[in-house]
Amino acid sequence: MTDKVKNVLWIMADQLRWDYLSCYGATHIDTPNLDWLASQGVRFNKAYVQSPICGPSRMSFYTGRYVRSHGSTWNGFPLRVGEPTLGDHLREIGVKCALVGKTHMTPDREGMNRLGIEPESIIGALISECGFEVYVRDDGTNHTDYPNRHAEDYDQYLRDRGMDGDNPWEEWANTAVGPDGELRSGWVLENAPYAARVPKEHSETAWLTTRAIDFIEAQSDQPWLCHLSYIKPHWPYLAPAPYNDMFTAGDLPQVNRGNSERQSDHPLLRAWMDMRVNNSFSQDKVRNLVAPVYMGLIKELDDQLGWLFAYLRECGRMDDTMIVFCSDHGDNMGDHWMGEKDLFYDCSARIPLIVYDPRREADATRGTATDQLVEGIDLAPTFLDFFGGKPRPHILEGLSLRPLLHDTEPKWRDFCVSEYDYSTRDARRTMGVDQGDARLAMIFDGRWKYIHIEKMRPMLFDLESDPNELNDLGADPACSGKIERLRGLHFEWARRHHNRITRPAEVVETMTDAGEPPGIFIGYWDKDELEADGKRLPSHADK
Repeated sequence: MTDKVKNVLWIMADQLRWDYLSCYGATHIDTPNLDWLASQGVRFNKAYVQSPICGPSRMSFYTGRYVRSHGSTWNGFPLRVGEPTLGDHLREIGVKCALVGKTHMTPDREGMNRLGIEPESIIGALISECGFEVYVRDDGTNHTDYPNRHAEDYDQYLRDRGMDGDNPWEEWANTAVGPDGELRSGWVLENAPYAARVPKEHSETAWLTTRAIDFIEAQSDQPWLCHLSYIKPHWPYLAPAPYNDMFTAGDLPQVNRGNSERQSDHPLLRAWMDMRVNNSFSQDKVRNLVAPVYMGLIKELDDQLGWLFAYLRECGRMDDTMIVFCSDHGDNMGDHWMGEKDLFYDCSARIPLIVYDPRREADATRGTATDQLVEGIDLAPTFLDFFGGKPRPHILEGLSLRPLLHDTEPKWRDFCVSEYDYSTRDARRTMGVDQGDARLAMIFDGRWKYIHIEKMRPMLFDLESDPNELNDLGADPACSGKIERLRGLHFEWARRHHNRITRPAEVVETMTDAGEPPGIFIGYWDKDELEADGKRLPSHADK
């Protein structure tokens, strides 16, 4: 490998389960291109997001901070003006931080208006885009009035190729053709097996891959980070041919759920399983239609990454570019009687994370895996470290992964944290919970997963004896000691500084050494005591 490092390609898939990749042991699907990337780098086996929902998870990735710290706790909740982002940190050291794809960022327009910042200005645009310079943004949605749609570039791409309409993203990428030639919406789950109208070479996944290559080819000497953020395999679960029928229900892994979960006495779990999306995905007929298409979307992504990786090898970018692959959360896909993401089961909160580091110091770890506990917030300090930036632990709450990539046996974290604000979910009202109390927190120490639930008893899972997380031990008296220990870890984490971000530690130490500011004299009895401490009163004072 090389000592010449310059760039980062940060690839993120949306709603991709870690256990649907063959490099993580999946036998029901083959993902050879991601397997190849894992063979060149480090596979992280215990990587967890800071929230199992798109918006807050991504805001934690992009700020390097926990959800409780940046405050964007749900989709559509703006990231407040002034919250430092990865782009801010990298630009200060001369690195371009660019976006190709999705962020789910909602700008704080009220905050910008209060401060007199025009959203169309250079600063306003960066604030609005979570610190990224936008090469192309594509969040996708089904409605032209949705304020964060950001699919206009893809719409124009489709129009230029004869795929027109009021909303080409909706009418081509997310509409299928039925057996009699009729158009069928991708939002209706029974239509999942039909092929999308858009050809595979013009699908959203293929288009974003092409745009990422366009970005890379347009760069000159300035170091860059490109965030290539795919919106698949996120719903709508609709794939272009041949990916729509590449798999069948017979290819699916066995669904992970138990009758004990259905009979749970926990009010949160009961209310959650009763929500519409979970009732839907709890039906075998739904999972048997949708999950094979979900697999097809993953296969399409892996194929596109094969093309991208081949390009990187051919143009020499593998020599100077760190490549990171992850997802923003998983997908329950019928497990635990649930659909969507939500809650902290491993199918939702645990993610794939593969890091290829081109530096010679990483040669010893190539093709290896680690069980160290890793969080999504670790990527921002890893990237800053890679580009030679100064550590900012007073702002960035994650840890640089460099010691794990370079096998230097660091002192590492003992537990990881994820949070969830369910104030907008139907289950909250079903249970009669005030929105201020609708919050959950996960503490996971590598074996025991503790779920703090405000105003209710906790949930607890032992992933050593129960890796499928089917048996909630939160009400088991024999586990009271475990619960108290993990509750203590939650309290320890909650007490940490998280908003003292305007003064780094070295400045605090300097202020401590200097004592009171110049001209301030507190607690001295007389002038002699003051002068003995090296202080002098103003010249007009005699005593």
